Amino acid sequence: MVRNVVLVGHSGAGKTTLVEALLAATGAIQRAGRVEDGTTVSDFDEVEVRQQRSVNLSLAPVVHNGIKINLLDTPGYADFVGDLRAGLRAADAALFVVSAAEGIDGLTRMLWEECAGVGMPRAVVITKIDHQRANFDEVLASCQDAFGDGVAPLYLPVNGTGLLGLLSQRFFDYGGGSRTEREPDAEQLELIEQYRGELIEGIIQESEDESLMDRYLSGEEIDTKVLIDDLEKAVARAGFHPVLAVAPGVGLLELLEVITQGFPCPPEHRLPEVTTLDGKPVAVPSCDPDGPLVAEVVKTTSDPYVGRISLVRVFSGTLRPDMTVHVSGHVPDREHDLDERIGALTSPLGKTQRPIAKCVAGDVCVVAKLAHAETGDTLSDKERPLLMRPWEMPEPLLPVAIRAKSKADEDKMSQALARLVAEDPTLRLENNPETRQLVLWCMGEAHADVLLDRLAKRHGVEVEKIELRVPLRETFGGRAQGMGRNVKQTGGHGQYAVCHVEVEPLPSGGGFEFVDKIVGGVVPRQFIPSVEKGVRAQMDRGVVAGYPMVDIRVTLYDGKAHSVDSSDMAFQIAGQLALREAAAKVPALLLEPVDEVSVLVADEYVGAVMSDLSSRRGRVLGTEAVGTGRTLVRAEVPELEITRYAIDLRSMSHGTGSFHRGFLRYEPLPSHLADKVASTED
Repeated sequence: MVRNVVLVGHSGAGKTTLVEALLAATGAIQRAGRVEDGTTVSDFDEVEVRQQRSVNLSLAPVVHNGIKINLLDTPGYADFVGDLRAGLRAADAALFVVSAAEGIDGLTRMLWEECAGVGMPRAVVITKIDHQRANFDEVLASCQDAFGDGVAPLYLPVNGTGLLGLLSQRFFDYGGGSRTEREPDAEQLELIEQYRGELIEGIIQESEDESLMDRYLSGEEIDTKVLIDDLEKAVARAGFHPVLAVAPGVGLLELLEVITQGFPCPPEHRLPEVTTLDGKPVAVPSCDPDGPLVAEVVKTTSDPYVGRISLVRVFSGTLRPDMTVHVSGHVPDREHDLDERIGALTSPLGKTQRPIAKCVAGDVCVVAKLAHAETGDTLSDKERPLLMRPWEMPEPLLPVAIRAKSKADEDKMSQALARLVAEDPTLRLENNPETRQLVLWCMGEAHADVLLDRLAKRHGVEVEKIELRVPLRETFGGRAQGMGRNVKQTGGHGQYAVCHVEVEPLPSGGGFEFVDKIVGGVVPRQFIPSVEKGVRAQMDRGVVAGYPMVDIRVTLYDGKAHSVDSSDMAFQIAGQLALREAAAKVPALLLEPVDEVSVLVADEYVGAVMSDLSSRRGRVLGTEAVGTGRTLVRAEVPELEITRYAIDLRSMSHGTGSFHRGFLRYEPLPSHLADKVASTED
């Protein structure tokens, strides 16, 4: 009997504190926040300790009434949405954690919609009801407004030390340090009546008994056991979403009862799509311990002492230590298919790893020393390799250019970065040959800070951020002629090559054309390709700011050669000199890349987004409604203006906006910016 529950909520809502409180309430630890070795539950990653925030998906198993609950604690900051999505994949139900003192943020609303889209059962737990700024009624109203129908409280907090059960109509008092139960007083009964009717109607609407609503509306008293049974079914079907309230030592037993009785068990969860390695669909029994092995690596981390550690959800079959499995990874640019031997299986608690004999379908465990398996990979029987459809990951859109601080760091950097990429599917590594920069594509500044921290502390690689260079282009601003003269005769074998070229610009996207108009053999036929080769070499190096030159036609129309001293290399050099001389006679233009950008935001931020895009020299092409309350804004924006747009959009839209970008074309850079770039390169 297992329940897999992911905790979702914004940073500071109290998810990790709630996990620790549940561990203490179930006896997994002696007191909230401490495990046997003295560390906190969230102390597995040293980055989390230093930064005092969750940046990883973590697993904390507890047992209540003989049922194992795998609590999957997710980061609450938007930069770490990759770990949050991994938690959603591994879970069968979601617990949305909302602070009574702070309310709901935009990211939490979006994630609720995402869970609703896949039919994931959800409940809401309101934390910090004992806080001096706590306002349960206000936050409850916010939840009902944000999350829609089917959201209603099961319990009402009283003074932060007690709960009123709306179905049982009992008062549970935690003021003495343990739970005691009694009849509510007259004032509390009025409060129960105020909320109880809405709760019962919400439950009955989801009931399979169609006569229940009529009986209730006619005044019949519905048996509490019938209501509880229907409530549990409605929660498991994702038709009803109970709201609970907790504080230190208050409401934890009630929450555990909802998780164990209302949330679905793994066999009730639909298995993600499974195929053979060549894409043919495969029917796999859902959550059968004796079925074919289908498991997924939902999170990969590296420990400097233990090595690679993989958090694995088993969907079918049974995983055992020392068995050999097939590892399938079909993430773009990281495809691999190979066999690996499973190491030790453990169940984590903070830094403590407790060995287990097996991990059956429906459960989650940690696998040690899977050398090649990466986040998102499928583990299956080696005789019958299978592949699970990967979950959708957001695209990293914040580029951060880095360089090693020393030669020793440079030697170690490649391997360290490869490990980070294997762990984190929201990280993309680019070695840009044009700008000669190493670029980390991240989800945001906090994500970048964590990655650099891990490079330094975990892998011993010190790097520094440098200014990002956008790959510009150069072209001619008009027609010009140039002569390349490479004559060096100093006795013995010298160099002799003279060529005359005419250069003219081509339309955007025209590329490069080389035209041969030599007559009379003034340049021997064998050296004409040498001139073109020299011109191309100079184009690659540019003539203004070191950027490649594009969109020109070069016509070779005259030249001279020597019977002894002319050579392939002599005419290559002459071709380079000719292009440079022609470029000195006309304005050379810098071209900047322009991206097609699609921004998805809530309707209330559309005006601000459009105004901001215009301020970035962007051209807004149009808008279109997407679903309810959201708008897609399409624009063309120069890349120079959106290198930090991932950060700016998040701030502008309060964490609810997202965008995609794709290269469109090159356009001339405005003269004042071109002068600035040229002077910088000089």
